[in-house]
This record gives sequence, C-alpha cells and structure tokens, in this order.
Amino acid sequence: MPQRILIVDDDEALRESLALVLGAEGYETSLARDGADALARIEDTMPDIVLCDLRMPGIDGLALLPELARRRPDATLILMSAYGTEELALEAMRRGAYDYLAKPFQPAEVLLAIRKAQERERMRRKSELLARDVDRVIGERPIVAASPSMIEVLELIERAAEYKATVLLTGESGTGKEVLARAIHAQSPRRSESFVAVNCGAIPETLLESELFGHAKGAFTGADRARRGLFLEADGGTLFLDEVGELPFPLQVKLLRVLQEEEVRPLGESKSRQVNVRVIAATARQLESEVAGGRFREDLFYRLNVLRVEVPPLRERREDIPLLVDHFLALFRDALAKPVRGIHDDALQRLCAYRWPGNVRELENVIERAMILARGDQLSLRELPANVVHLEAGEADVAAGDLSLRKARRAAESEMIRRALRETGGNRTHAAKLLGISHRALLYKVKEYELRE
Repeated sequence: MPQRILIVDDDEALRESLALVLGAEGYETSLARDGADALARIEDTMPDIVLCDLRMPGIDGLALLPELARRRPDATLILMSAYGTEELALEAMRRGAYDYLAKPFQPAEVLLAIRKAQERERMRRKSELLARDVDRVIGERPIVAASPSMIEVLELIERAAEYKATVLLTGESGTGKEVLARAIHAQSPRRSESFVAVNCGAIPETLLESELFGHAKGAFTGADRARRGLFLEADGGTLFLDEVGELPFPLQVKLLRVLQEEEVRPLGESKSRQVNVRVIAATARQLESEVAGGRFREDLFYRLNVLRVEVPPLRERREDIPLLVDHFLALFRDALAKPVRGIHDDALQRLCAYRWPGNVRELENVIERAMILARGDQLSLRELPANVVHLEAGEADVAAGDLSLRKARRAAESEMIRRALRETGGNRTHAAKLLGISHRALLYKVKEYELRE
C-alpha cells in the first residue's frame, strides 16, 4: 500500500505542484487549503505523513500540529515555511513536528525529508516489534537485538530457562551478562521467586563466605546478629554469581560442595540447611586458562559449565547498534526530560564504526553523555566523545568498507521479518500486521532478502 500524504497549504499552486511530484513517486496525496480543512479531512484520509505550512489563515501550522498529533498519533508531521528561523524550527519540533522545510525548496528536498521520515518510522516499528517480543519473555528488562549471533543467544537462553541446570555466561565486560541472567530467571518456572545477584570480585575475601553462606550470631568479631546469606535468600529462586572467576580458591571448594549437596552451612553453625537454588554464573575470564594455570578448580568449572552461553562483543554484532541507539535515546529522553528525538546519520555512522571495547555498557554511557550535552533535537558529532569521533586507522577502514548504516539496518530489517514469520507460523498477512507494513510490502521484502519460509 502506498504511503498517504496530506498537504496543507493556502497556496493552491504549491499544493498542486507538490501533489504532482509526490504522485509521480507513487504516494497517495490529499490536499487541504488551511488548518480547519485539514482537521475536517484527516479522519477520511488517514495520512501517514502531513506536510503543513506554517502561516495560514485561521488555524496556523503551529496551532495545528498538536491537534494533528492527537487525532493521528502515528502520522509523521513535517512543517513548511518561508519565514524560517532556528527558534521556530525548535518550537515546531517541541509541538510534534519531525522535520522542518524552509521555503523555497527543491522537490528533491521534500522527497529526502519524506524518505528520512519513512526510514525513522520503519525503525520505530521494528523496535516496537522487538520490544513486544522481548517484553513478553523477560518483563521490564528489554534486550535489544536483531543480529543473528544475539538472536541465537536469546533462543539458547529461552531453551535453557526451563531447566534447573547451571548456566555459565561468558563474554567481555559490558556485554549484558546480568541482563541475560535476569532473562533466564524471568522465563523460568522460578520467575515468581527471588533473583539474587552478587559480584564475586567486589566483596573482600574475608567477607565473601559470610555473604554467600551466612553466619550465626557471634561467629566472628563484629557478627552481632545472624545473617542468612545469599544462597538462603535465593532459596526457591535464582542466584547470579557475577565474575565467578574472581572467587578465592578456598571458596571454590565450598561453592562446589553447595552445588553438589544442595545444602549450605552458615559460619558458626553446626548443621547444614537444604537449599533449592538455580545458579547462573558469569565471567569475563577464560576459565579454561584459569584451570590450566591452577587458579580455578577443574571440578567446579565442569559443574558450572553445564549450559554455556557465549555473549558476543558489540563489535561483532554491529547490526544491533542502530537499534540500541534508538533504545537508549528513548530511555534517556524520559529519564533526563530532554527533547532529543534522533541522531544525525554521520554520528550514527561513527557509532557503528567504533570498536566499543566497553561494549553495550560503553554505548549506553556515550548516549547518556550525549543527551546531557545535546542542545537540539538531534544528536550530532559534537556531542560524541573524541575517541568515537576521531577513529583510528583500523576503525576508519571499517567505516569506509562493507559496514554502513544501510547495511546494518537491512540486516536488522531482514531479521525482524524472519522473527515475525516464525512467530506467526509463516502467515504473511499476520506477519505484515506485526511489522506494521502492508502485505504487498512484506512480499517484496521477502523476495528482496531471499527469505525462505
């Protein structure tokens, strides 16, 4: 189905000329001579995009924008004016406009603005589809991913969630291992019980045993009251041992005993207590090397390594970066109350080309910093850190090579179509509805990407 565009302008010649240009490009157009006429037509025309003049008799463009947004919230609004200033453009954005065109403009400028708006809407719908899919599974902690490697990870943890077997999450720092651990718990039969997390490298060795297994009152100096310990806190639920490779060797023996016997003995107590805990461990270390070096017990490694999930670094799943950027923009737009609606293509290209040694956590920090510094409604290169903007030679080659914003988005789009078809059992009509596109457009995309049933 072609996109429907409502053109609102009191200049009849401009209305007609825009209708000819857009009609030649395959768009369906309807015309309104002023704000009141536009409001009268919007219910019948149901436009996807509204091109609206600023100065018109009666209801002007700025006054019309919020009413259009209320009556047709899914439509993209683009303002046109011969009296453009930066302040006016910002005010238009605040009132709901996506873009601003200064008259006189060339037909190519209008087409570019419309295509940019369509691309943004496609990405929004894909993100919503992903969010629906993931939110149904893991609740309040969305995992934003469309790359084949991360889809494989998500499918693996979904299968693992059903069983009590220990899971070992491996991967670089910042890849989101705790988020995945929470996803496993949220999909498991234990979802209504506690999820307890502990960073084994953040607690002093002298306190870690008491933290994990608990202690009786008076068990040691300063133990003025009894403590249950995290294993007992997680009884019936899930215990997440982050950075398990940092566990001191003596505690590795005690952890192994708990995993084998399913019981803990708090410090200072003479009797053990039964516990029913599903353990998920994570590490950024290569535990095989730690075992070979005598720093990690081999028997504990095999006990933890029942179901192993390797989380790829962000540089190996660059297709996810545009979706992650959109996710963090929405997150910090609400948290910081900043009217930032998007990011310029050149800035997004830099983000896609950067190697991200700190992975998703580093990307999140970069977007939060950029949102704080932002002065307009779009993030630009000037808000990005110098190390991201000024790529080193190897990274510049990536930016100039096969990696491109278009390629990343094509990969994300094809993966979303695959997931929609899987979710609907191959029913293309229902899949098109999930994706927010027409059935004809889906058939075209299936052919374009050479997707199989």
